[in-house]
Amino acid sequence: MSVVGSQPFIKLMHRTPSISPGIQRRHTLPASEVRPLNTQDAISVFEIEREAFISVSGECPLHLDEVRHFLTLCPELSMGWFEEGRLVAFIIGSLWDKDRLTEDALILHKPRGSTVHIHILAVHRTFRQQGKGPILLWRYLQYLRCLPSVRRALLMCEDVLVPFYHKSGFKVLGLCAITVANMTFTEMCYPISGHAYMRRNSEAIHIPLHTSLTNTCKGIFVV
Repeated sequence: MSVVGSQPFIKLMHRTPSISPGIQRRHTLPASEVRPLNTQDAISVFEIEREAFISVSGECPLHLDEVRHFLTLCPELSMGWFEEGRLVAFIIGSLWDKDRLTEDALILHKPRGSTVHIHILAVHRTFRQQGKGPILLWRYLQYLRCLPSVRRALLMCEDVLVPFYHKSGFKVLGLCAITVANMTFTEMCYPISGHAYMRRNSEAIHIPLHTSLTNTCKGIFVV
């Protein structure tokens, strides 16, 4: 993955620690990385989702076949955070073509849509209360700014989560038209207003993590 243009938004600095010739690396997996998900990640995704949601609401936003469905149709609208090869947090989205969410938004991907429907954000129980959810959401929203056709993101959440998403810049639209069993949801919107230069130079992401947080259009890097 190269850096944007001749004048990148930030200069990436890669520090290579000095290692004694007599000491070999214990593994080759990156300590931490963020990348799009694929269908091979579906079971790990569903296991985290099931633990996070079934214990609280009794319902999963996406069943396993639906996870595979969206990771087949639009993997570029997903993002997974991995620690030494283990999935610890993820987001799954798809494109939508209406101003508000309807029941169809739960199962359809509209390739010509300009709205990203964020179906789910979940963090593995072992890694909660470490700030990974807000960080991953921030990185995902920055990535969406690089997609030329995307103009906003929509999601639905329970009332208790409204403050969490509000801190990330989402605004309340009102009561969502979608209900699940007897549960109602608040619909929220995040406007995507990326720079034209950034949009022209967007690419698929492969995002390595290291130690401090910065970003470029071609991926959100920690260097």
